Amino acid sequence: MSDGMVAVVGGGPAGLAAAIELRRRGAGEVVVLEREAVAGGIARHAEHQGFGVRDLRRSLSGPAYARRYCELARKAGVEVLTETMVTGWSGRALEVTGPHGRSTLEPAAVMLVTGCRERPRAARLVPGSRPAGVMTTGTLQQLVYGKGLPAGRRALVVGAEHVSFSAIITLAHGGARTLALTTELPRHASLAAFRLGAALRYRVPVWTRTRVSAIHGRERVERVELTDVDGGRVRQVACDTIVFSADWIPDHELAVMAGLELDLGTRGPAVDPALRTSREGVFAAGNLLHGAEQADVAALSGRHAAAAVTRYLDDGAWPAERVPIVCEPPLHWIAPNAVAPDPDPPPRGRFALRAYDFLRAPRVEILQDRSTLWTGRLARLMPGRSTLIPHGWTARVEPGGGAIRVRLSTRG
Repeated sequence: MSDGMVAVVGGGPAGLAAAIELRRRGAGEVVVLEREAVAGGIARHAEHQGFGVRDLRRSLSGPAYARRYCELARKAGVEVLTETMVTGWSGRALEVTGPHGRSTLEPAAVMLVTGCRERPRAARLVPGSRPAGVMTTGTLQQLVYGKGLPAGRRALVVGAEHVSFSAIITLAHGGARTLALTTELPRHASLAAFRLGAALRYRVPVWTRTRVSAIHGRERVERVELTDVDGGRVRQVACDTIVFSADWIPDHELAVMAGLELDLGTRGPAVDPALRTSREGVFAAGNLLHGAEQADVAALSGRHAAAAVTRYLDDGAWPAERVPIVCEPPLHWIAPNAVAPDPDPPPRGRFALRAYDFLRAPRVEILQDRSTLWTGRLARLMPGRSTLIPHGWTARVEPGGGAIRVRLSTRG
């Protein structure tokens, strides 16, 4: 095996799992570059249980999960450089800035695992004044768990996905009561158990088809204006904290800097099932590819990419071309979103598919030119949660053919 260095950019669960797997498979020097002072990703700030079920086969709190991955990386011989950022590309070389100044790394392969972030208020174009008390879930978790500061007294959470229900718990730990979750969708996009738990333990309702149309306050939030999406009715709700949750976007700045092809649906790097990007020697994994899966799913993605990296270090092979996969509305995105001539299985042996709308028992078909590659009925499709579909159809893709299309079947 080649002893060339592998640079893993991002020290969250996906990056650490990838680095550990690279070492297990015999990779020589593996360096993780993490911009935060401590590796482990946003799991470090999520005190609730449920992390690690799929990858570590146990249920841990977020901080315990992050510590476990850091410990496993250390034992595997992974070098983790914290407070270190990639600030530029020069050919294959990475320009790096850290506590000891600027330096250059020349890895044999690069894996981007920079994750995703929630879009803040400004990106969602919510008008009104600019008081304190407006934040994302990530900022809230750092405020409460990282700094031990209060979160206010009366809060409104914008969004109704997995992380939105996590925000309720964090707000409670920070001394705030959550008045409601709001979503413009007709229902929440999380597990029914999360919704039931929020209703029973915290007595938090979900206000559907509701848009935050303005925020008002002087020094701190005083009230929020809510508009009914269907009828246009406007009402005012008094609160001092607003948490914008979900509405994820990949942290793709480095991918853009590297000139990688981005997928229009996921807004992350376009990758084939081996998680190879459009640039030779550069791989991507985890929630950089789409927002957002749970931490253990991201970790499995990193582990999956590590196998492809080690194969690349061995033979240097890289596909000369690949066929893109595009979704037709109301389908939103599919990941991975390209097929190479060597049809590897995707992470966990399935493609992940999402839709803009809630669809019950939809029939989906995958086509290339005039050929139907796969068709099947799924239990459901929805925003905010992925549905998995099999990958066997990739063996029937014509490498020189047109783009692969994923759409709802016209046959019902």
